[in-house]
Formats: sequence, C-alpha cells, structure tokens
Amino acid sequence: MKALKTTFILYSLLLILPSMLNAQTTPLIDRELFFGNPEISGGQLSPDGSFISFLKEYEGIMNIWVKRFDDPFESARPLTDSKRPLYGYAWTEDGRYILYVKDNDGDENINVFLVDPADQRSGKTPPTSRNLTPMNEVTAQIYHVSRLDPELLFIGLNDRDKAWHDLYSLKLSTGELNRIYTNDDRITGYDFDWNDQLRLLTRTDEKGNSSILRNDQGRLTEIYQTSVTESAYPAGWDENNEKFYLVTNKGDLNLSALYLMDPISQEFTLVESDPENRVDFGGLRLDRNTRKIISTSYTDDRSRIYWRDQQWQANYEFLKRQFEGREVSFQSATKDYSKFLIAVWGDKYAAESWFFDATTKTLIHQYTPRPELKKVEEYLAPMTPVRYPSSDGLEIPAYLTTPIGVEAKALPVVVLVHGGPKGPRDFWGYDAQAQFLANRGYAVLQPNFRASGGYGKAFLNAGDLQWGKLMQDDLTWGVQYLINEGIADPKKVAIMGGSYGGYATLAGLAFTPDLYACGVDIVGPSNLFTLLESVPAYWEAAKAYLYGMVGDPTTPEGEKRIREASPLFSAENIKKPLLIIQGANDPRVKQAEADQIVIALRDKGQPVPYILADDEGHGFAKPVNNMAMYAAVERFLADHIGGRYQTEMPMNVNDRLREMTVDINTVTYEALTEAEATPTLQLTHTNWKEGSFNYDAVISVQGQQINTTTLRSVTKKGARTVVKEVTQSPQGEGIDEVTFDENHKPIARQITQMGQQIRIEYNDSEVKLNVSGNEMAMNYQGALLADGPGTDLLIGSLPLQKGYTVVVNIPDMSTMKAKKATLTVEGEENVAGVDCFVVRVVNNENKNDVSSYWISMASRMSVRSEQVIPAMGNAEVVTQLRP
Repeated sequence: MKALKTTFILYSLLLILPSMLNAQTTPLIDRELFFGNPEISGGQLSPDGSFISFLKEYEGIMNIWVKRFDDPFESARPLTDSKRPLYGYAWTEDGRYILYVKDNDGDENINVFLVDPADQRSGKTPPTSRNLTPMNEVTAQIYHVSRLDPELLFIGLNDRDKAWHDLYSLKLSTGELNRIYTNDDRITGYDFDWNDQLRLLTRTDEKGNSSILRNDQGRLTEIYQTSVTESAYPAGWDENNEKFYLVTNKGDLNLSALYLMDPISQEFTLVESDPENRVDFGGLRLDRNTRKIISTSYTDDRSRIYWRDQQWQANYEFLKRQFEGREVSFQSATKDYSKFLIAVWGDKYAAESWFFDATTKTLIHQYTPRPELKKVEEYLAPMTPVRYPSSDGLEIPAYLTTPIGVEAKALPVVVLVHGGPKGPRDFWGYDAQAQFLANRGYAVLQPNFRASGGYGKAFLNAGDLQWGKLMQDDLTWGVQYLINEGIADPKKVAIMGGSYGGYATLAGLAFTPDLYACGVDIVGPSNLFTLLESVPAYWEAAKAYLYGMVGDPTTPEGEKRIREASPLFSAENIKKPLLIIQGANDPRVKQAEADQIVIALRDKGQPVPYILADDEGHGFAKPVNNMAMYAAVERFLADHIGGRYQTEMPMNVNDRLREMTVDINTVTYEALTEAEATPTLQLTHTNWKEGSFNYDAVISVQGQQINTTTLRSVTKKGARTVVKEVTQSPQGEGIDEVTFDENHKPIARQITQMGQQIRIEYNDSEVKLNVSGNEMAMNYQGALLADGPGTDLLIGSLPLQKGYTVVVNIPDMSTMKAKKATLTVEGEENVAGVDCFVVRVVNNENKNDVSSYWISMASRMSVRSEQVIPAMGNAEVVTQLRP
C-alpha cells in the first residue's frame, strides 16, 4: 500500500514537472525592457527618401535625430533637446523642416515647434528649435498641412477665448500668424479640401448636438446634423474635390459607415460598411497623388484591411509572406509611394522597422526599437480574444493574456481597465503592461466594457449614466467568467487602470469590496463633482456629452446619480489595499481627485501608498518616472496577490521613486470656494518714491536658468504716476508700462515684446485688452490688484502688518478671467540689511500659483520677490533689487 502511494506521488510529480520547470526557467524580464526608452523608434523617411529621421534618447528623453538614409545610424545627429517627451513630429511637405508638438510637464498646453534639419551645429549639439506658438495656457491644434504651399500650416489657438479655438494660417519660415476665422459660434472642427480651401466646419451646441456647415466664402450653411448620442465627421475629399467622405452612425445606423456626400445638393451615397457587420467603420487611406481610395480598415478582435488599390494590395501580400505570423503596417512613405518604412509586429513579438523598395521589392532591416526585448521574445505571451456575458446579458469583448510556462488554472489575475470611456478601447497586439504583468505571473484580462469605442452606437451609449453600475458589472462579470473557467484564483484578483480605468479601480474596491484583493489607481477620478468642475476650458463643447455620461450636476437627479457613482462618498467600504498614482499637472483629472481619496482612507485608519509626480500630467511620459511607478506596482501586487517582482532597480529609478512617494500625513485638501474680493483697497502709504531702480532676475524652468535685468523708472506726470520697466533677456528687449491715477488705481498698461503689442485698460468692473488689434475683455467685482510694474508699490501702499489679509482680483491674461487671490502678511524679515514685510499672494483656485514679496518697511517697494508660474511648467522667477 505504501509502495502504491509512493508510485502515485511520483507519477503526479511527473505530470506537473514540465510546467514547474517551465515556470522556473521563464526569466523575469527587466522592467526597463518594457518601460524604458527604446533605442530607436518613430522612424520617418523624408519626402524624397534621402533622409531618415527617428526618435532616440538625448539626455534621457526621446528626441528627434536625423541621418542621410545610406549612412549608419551611429552617424546620426540630434535635432532637438526637449526635456519633455514629444507628442509627435513630421516632415514638412518639401522636406525643409521638421515640425513637432509638446507641452510643459504634462499640462497639455501644447505648442508647435519647428527645427531645420540642415542646421548643423558642431559635434552632437542640437540646433535651436523655434516655438511657432509661444503662448502660455494655450493649446494649439493642427488642422491642416498644405500640400500646395510647404510654407503653410493651418492651426487652431484658444488664445482669445480659452473655451474655443480660432483658426489661423501660419507661415513656417517667419512664424507669421494670421487669424482667418474668429470662433464666436462654438466651432469644434475645420476641414480643408485638396486645394487648401476651408470647405466645412463643425459646430456643437449647448445640448451636445453637432452640425456640419458648408463654407461659402464666409457664409455658413448647415448641411448635416447629429444628436449628442450620434456622431459624424468628414474623412477626406474625392478625386474631383467635389464631394467629401462622411463617417456617420446617424439615425437607424448602429455601426458607423462610410458615405460620399455632396455638400451642395446634400445627397450622399454609401461607400462601405463592415462586410462582416460586426464593428464600426475604422479607417480610410487616400492616395495623395491620385486622390483615390487605397484601402479601408476595421478593428475587430483583430484588424481587417480591404484593399481598393491592386498595387498596394500586392505589396502588402508580398510583405505578409516575408513575415509570416506577424502583422505589417506602412508607417512612412516617400511622396511617390515608391519607398516605405514598414513596421513588423505582433502580440508576442518585439517590433521591427524595415525599409521596403516597392519597385525592386528590396527589404533592408533598419532598426529594432527594443533589441534586448527581441532576445527574450520567446518568453512573451499570446493575447487571446475572449467574450463573456455581463449582468444584463450584453456580450463583452475582451483580451486575455496568461503567463507562459504554467497552466492557465487558479492564477492570480489583474483586471486591466482602459481609459476613456466613450471612444478608446483595447486592441490586439503587443501591450507592454499586459506582457509585464504576465511575465510576473498574472493572467491579464482587458475588457472592452460598454462605452468602449468601435462596437456600434448602441454599445457605446449603453454606458450612459452607468458609471459604477452596469459599466462596473462588465468588469465584475469578467472576473466571474475567469473564475468559472478555472483560470482565476478568486482570492487573488486585482484591478488596475488609468484615467477611467483608475475610476473603475476605485469603484471596484468601493462598490464590490469583496471581489478584489487590491487595486492600483492611476490618475483616476474619485469625486465626479470635482472632476466636472475642473475640466479644461476648451472642453466646453463636450460639457453636454460629459453630463450625458455621468449625470447633470445642476439637476437633483443628476446630483444624486453623481454622488452614488463617486467612489469618494463610499470610501468607508474600501477595505482592500489601494495604491494611488497621480500627476501633479494633470489638467483632466486634477491632483485633488487623488488627494481627496487619500485623505478619506487615511482618516479612517487605512494606509494608502501614494505616488505623485511633480513633472507629469494625465499619465506618466518620462521613462524614469514610468519605471519607478511600475517598480512600485509590481511590488504592491506581489505583496497582495503573490506574483513575482524584480527587487533591484537603477539608482536613478530608486531615487525617483523615493521622491515621488508621498507621506500621506502631509496631504491636505481645501474645496474651492468663491471668496468675495474686498470691495476696495485701503491705501495708507501713497508717497511713491520717484527715480530709477535696477533689478536682476533668474528664471528657472525645466532645468534651465535664464538671467534677465530690468531697469524700473517711477515718474510722476501731474496727478498720475507712470511705472515703466525695460527688461533685457536672451529673447530681446521687453517694455512694460503701467499708468496709475491720483488714487494709485491702475488706468492703463502697455506691453511690447518680440514685436507684439498688448494694451490694457482698467475700469471699475472691467479689464479690456487689445492684442495686436484683437479686443477682449474680462469682468470682475471688488478690489483689483493689477499685475505688472508697480504691483509691489501697490502692495506697499496697504496698511501692512503681521496677520493682515485681503482678497483681491488679479487679471489673468492666460485664462481671460480675473482670478481671486488672498494677500497675507506672514511676518517680517531682514533682506540684505533691509527690514521687510513678507507678503504672500496665493491664487485661491491653484495653491501652486503663488507670489512672494519682501516689501521694504521704509521705501514700501520690493527688495526681493519670488514667483511660481504654473502656466510655464511651474517656472520659478526670483527678482532682487540691485544695491
């Protein structure tokens, strides 16, 4: 009997030994291979094919490099030295310049830059880029790149009105901007034909309904309308430049389809819808030379392409034969489509970039973005499409990735939830997060829950008013599906995601507290009230759309729904471990969303690890931050659901993780309040000293320091006083002058900088601006503290003493609003032998927006000042009076 038992044990061990050995021999892949900078990526051929540009690390950040096509990559030279990863870049039509776009530390205030590839500096020093939209708190949008005039670009700028983008033409060589459409009528899109003519505009009304408008020499005619629950957009023009392609799901259509519409007669004909009747219309590729359709595409469980051009189809099929089992994408081409860069990729493959000559059928390997990952791609796991029913029977498409080398039974699981919702979805292919987690031993479920894009109008709108309800059920039933299949260990399921995925993480722990063992929230909203209050001004067109998703906070029903759906108000139910990750400059989901839930959990005695990056926004872009974040994530998951984790990390990653880890006992949150400004300022020291005064200033921004000098003059002209400052900086001379009346109230201000003039007039309740001929205005109620020359003199005129405080209005040209700020005398201090009052002026709505003044008790003028400017990436300006 004993021998039989021993034999049975040995036989059982033999059955499981292969999987045990595979599990032990599957290496732990270094997280840097997933989240560190690729060696080379983003390759693009110049329009004539003589050069290739690409992204490569320069001082730790992926920047643009260039080389002649036939030269080795080692001979390439850098073109940019950005301290922030770029949003994207492209060659101009003639190959003369490269354009790129980026923001400041994740604030999404995007500027457009230009660099000349022919500008060669000595050694490996990048040439100087030109900022073509050098404006603070402005989000530039590129609408059209001219194919007729390589000097011409059409862009949108919300410089006049933060909520809406005016349309400008931009001359690249000079940077000349010319406004060609003033957006006073809620325009959200501009569409140009093949000949650079503005033919169509899109408008969104207060209820979220949209209209496509025909432009007849400035006269707009409505030609197509959709409701807030429908969508339609122009997708290009036909070969005769008469009709436009329209993608729409209006009316009885569930799956969006491609039509051809005549803007004059308003007649339209169906071009194509999904031949398999499963998903929305995906993509349209047009030939820039013949203007005919090359192909259409659809994104199902995997992508499908339908070719209309036989030569393109022949090239694609040839390439697919060369790379069997993998996908091929045309990532860049010369103007005549004779030469290409192609991407070769798959779900369990490290991507490669190849050169393809369509004439000779020559293939030349260019680079592998992650060559070290290529060496271990045999240990990458396949991504499998799966489907399961939700609580109401709705079928949910998803992807499942399970670790290789072990049987997919009773595994720890991470439910990885994508952002959005409405529009984004997960796709089949290589996914760094999924592969990273699978390598650590987790099964990874990526549900395309209701409200995910691409599955039809009904599926998209099924998520309306279902945050925390049916949308959350779609995730819950996914977990149950894995449990029923025997794949998941029900005691070891985690939920993780970013943006909406972060919300779903918080909702999962709050509304289904027994389902998950832990959660990882990355930039997720916890309080939908404050989320709606704090969205950027340029989201104004989407307000009705947002209310349709989560509820209208201005109605009792909407307020009740939002409160029920906000995890913050159910924080007492959160009892499982939670890791919170946030970017301090996030303009969509502000830091307050993370702070509020951290405080709620802390105050009920629950520890909550909190990672906050001061140089990131809505998600992490810098590799060192990413690697630090994922080092924390894998350790957190290992502690709570038992996977593997990499113990070692580079010193810079370890240091960065320590810097970003917040002591939760220091976290505070103050709800925004509409503090009333003091009716008037009581000025008691109005004998301003005339004369000339020299100031030195240092501007610190993104690791760089800029030195400036300022000559101030204070001159009395009759009953009025003029304070003028002339500043010398690397950008040239700037002149700023403010005129005060006999009561030291500001009357007018004039700024001259880089050829631009700004004139400002101050009235009792209104500030008027004239910027290069464009007039704007902002209203305010109460005391005004005008920014600019003489601000410190005005502060010095107040009855300063320790504890003195007053609420004032400060005109903010970046937002065109008068921001409320609290001025407080915090104490006294001696600076360079001068006794001073220490005065702080803090923006009531943004505690990072703060100015500090050391006001001389004798002269009542500033001896020193320090200012933080959030609109410039939290730049710090320190100004000192020269002895």
